[in-house]
Amino acid sequence: MLSPDKVSPHADEDWEKTETSEVIDVERLIAIARRQWRVFGTCVVLFAVLGLVYIVTAVPRYTAFTSVLIDRGNSEIVNQLSNVGVPVEDDASVLSEVELFKSDSISLAVVDKLKLLDNPDFSSPATSPISFVRSLLNFRTWFASDDVVADDADTRRRDAADDIIENMDVERIGRSYALSISYTSTSPELASQIATSIAEAYLVDKLNSKYDATRRASDWLQERIDELKQKALDSDLAVQKFRTANGLVSTGGQYQLLSDQQLSELTTQLITAQAETAKARAKYERVKSIIDSKRTDAIVTDVLDSSISNDLRKKYLEASKIEADISARLGPDHVQAVRLRSEMAEYQRLMFEELNRIAESYQSELQVALSREKSLQDSVAQATGVAANAGETQVQLRELERTAETYRNLYQTFLQRFQEATQQQSFPITEARIITKGQVPTSPSAPKKPLVLALAMAFGAVVGGGIGAFREFRDRFFRTGEQVREVLSLEYIGHVPAIDAKEAASDVSSEREAVRAVINGGGVNNYVVNHPLSAFAETMRSAKIAVDMENTSSPCKVIGIISCLPGEGKSTVATNLSQLLAMQGARTLLIDADLRNPGATRAIGRHAELGILEALLEGKPLKDLLLLDSKTKLAFLPAVVKRRVPHSSDLLSSPIMANMLEELKAHFDYIVLDLPPVGPVVDARAISPMLDASLAVIEWGRTSRRVVRTTFAVQPELMQKCIGVVLNKVDTEKLKLYRSYGSGEYYYNRYSAYYHEA
Repeated sequence: MLSPDKVSPHADEDWEKTETSEVIDVERLIAIARRQWRVFGTCVVLFAVLGLVYIVTAVPRYTAFTSVLIDRGNSEIVNQLSNVGVPVEDDASVLSEVELFKSDSISLAVVDKLKLLDNPDFSSPATSPISFVRSLLNFRTWFASDDVVADDADTRRRDAADDIIENMDVERIGRSYALSISYTSTSPELASQIATSIAEAYLVDKLNSKYDATRRASDWLQERIDELKQKALDSDLAVQKFRTANGLVSTGGQYQLLSDQQLSELTTQLITAQAETAKARAKYERVKSIIDSKRTDAIVTDVLDSSISNDLRKKYLEASKIEADISARLGPDHVQAVRLRSEMAEYQRLMFEELNRIAESYQSELQVALSREKSLQDSVAQATGVAANAGETQVQLRELERTAETYRNLYQTFLQRFQEATQQQSFPITEARIITKGQVPTSPSAPKKPLVLALAMAFGAVVGGGIGAFREFRDRFFRTGEQVREVLSLEYIGHVPAIDAKEAASDVSSEREAVRAVINGGGVNNYVVNHPLSAFAETMRSAKIAVDMENTSSPCKVIGIISCLPGEGKSTVATNLSQLLAMQGARTLLIDADLRNPGATRAIGRHAELGILEALLEGKPLKDLLLLDSKTKLAFLPAVVKRRVPHSSDLLSSPIMANMLEELKAHFDYIVLDLPPVGPVVDARAISPMLDASLAVIEWGRTSRRVVRTTFAVQPELMQKCIGVVLNKVDTEKLKLYRSYGSGEYYYNRYSAYYHEA
């Protein structure tokens, strides 16, 4: 088990991250929505307004509908008149009809029928501002040729046909054979006329195409019929000549050789004779097996029909019964039993003699059947020899007959097809009919105001969500203490609320009591003095406790206040931390160690004429350089920069600076150094060996996490002494939007009652 001192200080946080990493962080999503709702709402409202503008300015469009049924009932009428089978319409054929509606032949027919080129409602429809903007956004027109195209009639017809196809829609109604044709126009009357004309043009086109197809089929069939007729006559004549030349006669309606007919009959008789021979042999072998096995109980059909055999068997059974009875009563050696057994043996002998006579008759039948079969086999063999010699003639005859039959069948088929095609030309009936004519629409079909408004708001929501997501993705700044711990692996001390300098300065006087006194005119610089129970002061107390716990054995603690970039408020934090320490009775000294940009000096000691540079370079006594706050007894060593100091890092890391700090440690409990930013200069790194602790100040919502992480990573000596991070200039209202369950920001409202800014 792990000892308590080896447990990670962030074990609870790591457990919570592991517990929630596998599920969607709903709290985070809600927080993102709360932060970005203004952007989201603005986009929704903006696009809703654009949708309303479109609804108000858009020209209403009307859609007329008509329906056409691919009617197989009419096809059955044609089938009855012409005996033509109509193929069953399937999905592919119905979809083909849909494409036919969108063809140029239909649209051009509608243009000519309604004279749309002369119709102003069609050629010059009303346009809306949205249509004008859409035409401007048509990039094809930007790169179009400047050559003037001749405005002839054919071009205008083509353009009008394209407009009809563009505004027309054809759909199949469910799984039926009905098609719905719709046309949209700015004129309701024109929409109804064009929709009806499209359906009528479709029917006329079907009739014309059917007539043209049957006419072409009739012409082609006529040519093939003449050719097949001549070939059928030639093939029949060849068959007749071959029969005459080879002496073929008609037998039973067919022309064949007599030897072939004789062979067929002999083969049939041979098969019958073989069957009779097999039957006679089976009967003989059956009787023979019974005689050889001496079986008296076997059943033979002819034995059953013989009265002699039946009488002998009856006497045999009676004697057997009496013998069995006597043997049972008197014993098997009785005289009567012996006599009866002798009689039974005689009866059995007589029965087998009768069975032998029947077997002889079976044998005679078998001999006759064998003789007949042999005779037929000889006749078949002789006829087969004759037929084999005439086989070549038969093969040639059959080939000629098949050729003649093929030509006759083809001739009959084509003749029948020709008659059917001729009948179809006489009955121009199409497989489609109009079931619903186009009515004049009473209400516009576009724009659909609720749908347009809903889509506009939905698109606005998508855009707003995208912008909000992008803003969240681009938010790379420090917002919460959890981010400080995760990114920098440093302790989070607390946050300092953003303070209005004018409001803070209104409560204090800007006059100083003496030349060696600290200026208290900036309310921000001594905010903890005027508001000791504020959140600002509480954060400074947290920093003090962290400093005290860092090195408890040292009687004087040297604290460096650092930041990554200029302008993050480190001087303000350094001044207020020093004021707080002094307020609590500690002997505190604030040193402005930023020799290039002395922000603390400008804030509370701008009237000073001498400072730290004079102490380091000229050896001036420190007691003549310090400024004193009469209220808190804070001592301040300013930095009066009269000219640029190119070797500021050398001064801060020099032995003179080290000796000065050692001298000051004997007179003060806390020495706070307002150091330069660690990003642009190396002064803070140079003085880091002399520090007991450092406190990092990061501006809330302004300083990038990547910059801070990268800058602090190259300052290992300084970061080892860092007691934590203070987030400065925090917008407490926005901070509420970044709170997550269980964090300090989440419970801020509950413990904010302990703070009093007044």
